[in-house]
Amino acid sequence: MGYLKKYAPLHPTQKQPLDEQQVKNSAEGYVYPVSIWTNLDRFLILGTEGGSYYATEQDLTKANVDSVLKCIAEDGIQVVERIREVSISGRAPKNEPALYALALAFAHGNTATKRKVQEVFSDVARIGTHLFSFVSYINGMRGWGRSLRRLVGEWYRSKDDDALAFQVLKYQARNKWRHADVLSKCHYGENSAVYRWIRGIDTDRRIVHRGVEDDQKIATVYEATDVLPELLAGYEEIKQSKKRADVIELIQKHQFTHEMVPNEWKDDPDVWAALLANMPVIATVRNLGKMTQVGLLKPFVPEIQTVLERLSEESIRKSLIHPIQILMALITYRSGKGVRGSLTWEPVPQIIDGLDAAFYIAFDNVEPSHKNTFLALDVSGSMASGSVAGCEGLTPRNASAAMALFTARTEPNYHIFGFSESFVRVPITATDRLASAVDAVSAFPNGKTDCSLPMLYAIEKKLDVDLFVIYTDNETWFGDIHPKTALDMYRQEMGRPAKCAVVAMVANNFSIADPKDAGMLDFIGFDTATPTLLSNFAKDSDCKSEQAQAFMLGSKNA
Repeated sequence: MGYLKKYAPLHPTQKQPLDEQQVKNSAEGYVYPVSIWTNLDRFLILGTEGGSYYATEQDLTKANVDSVLKCIAEDGIQVVERIREVSISGRAPKNEPALYALALAFAHGNTATKRKVQEVFSDVARIGTHLFSFVSYINGMRGWGRSLRRLVGEWYRSKDDDALAFQVLKYQARNKWRHADVLSKCHYGENSAVYRWIRGIDTDRRIVHRGVEDDQKIATVYEATDVLPELLAGYEEIKQSKKRADVIELIQKHQFTHEMVPNEWKDDPDVWAALLANMPVIATVRNLGKMTQVGLLKPFVPEIQTVLERLSEESIRKSLIHPIQILMALITYRSGKGVRGSLTWEPVPQIIDGLDAAFYIAFDNVEPSHKNTFLALDVSGSMASGSVAGCEGLTPRNASAAMALFTARTEPNYHIFGFSESFVRVPITATDRLASAVDAVSAFPNGKTDCSLPMLYAIEKKLDVDLFVIYTDNETWFGDIHPKTALDMYRQEMGRPAKCAVVAMVANNFSIADPKDAGMLDFIGFDTATPTLLSNFAKDSDCKSEQAQAFMLGSKNA
């Protein structure tokens, strides 16, 4: 590239530091470190499950835990508030990173931080599965003192019998923990029918002998409790049911979820039809393969319309289902086989269409910026390893294609570009199907990483770009000049105050964005708020603004 040959000798390569702020990334290239608070956000949204090309899951988790602990030491209350905000807003694909960070805050925070954890605990640990995850994390961090017993016990005490019965039936065990185990740890001893049912104790009057003191027997008397809540009584009944009609009647009467139905009935399409009638959106999406395999979902049956109604805009927005959950459901359902196990099915085309449309609905409503948006996908080898948010088979490379496709459908003026160590043509347009876009980038060969290429390409082709959006793991190292230098060159050569948004697809602590450059900013991949934030960032780049003039001045002085 002629332009690069002209300017490259004047600037450090990516194997050399551009300024005193830069540090080495995992690929031995020089980039900028992100703040511990940016790292916290990346961890909460992307997690570390599955690791990355350069780091095992264990190493990546350790690095993120170190950052979270630094944040807790600096301002534990702010950490807990941030955990709650990310968790309840549905911005993260999974809640486990938030629960892990909450456990760290309770184990390592000061008294005020612990009080804050108690205040928000049920907001973050909303369901039984969340409780089990938190308990499994905290159990390895500290002992079960009074404050922890009170925290966990209050999760049970705060629920009435009907709500608690639903939780203990739908979420019966996780991570080798059962509700009986948790109750035993926190010394929860309410004399309620639900509690005694969990512990396998009958509801009749009981006398428990505690020992002998001064030759007198010490005992606790538990009076007979009320009858079991209707849901628990129905559960006991369905476990004994031998007729399909009785099982279906109980499902309809109590609105049982599939977790509450004995396994011997889970290959019956009529049973699944009864379950589908009141099945929430997320459960519907997760069980599409099973319902197709048993024969409930097939062409021309009314249940297809039921599923499509669950995937409608109103239902998707109310459910707060994350786009990545829909993306994984689409990839899996379209493949006709489960990620694990031997389950296979014949996909129904209308369901594939519904999932494709639902993916875009699951993001926040985004107003287009109408700026010229250059979507640059890092398709190098490091982006083809690891997984996003622990979703098996969803690499950072695949996920970036899905994110870029959403922005392409939002912005009328877009161009999609791929790069590794050289330019890569990416055959994706705004009208493409989501699954086909993911397939398109999956086939690229592994290459080295040079994040300066999007700007250099735009210079060579004389493209009028307002916003470069680079989806990357920030492990750039191969280029003759730094991405920041390439952006400054573009601004100077083209006379445009172009911005650069860096969308991190891995929860490491690196970025190609210069924190001193107001026209470069970090974003987090698969944060549901990212498309809106990108649009707002682009719209603020009016050429007449003082900020834009500052970009231009900085470029000319570079």
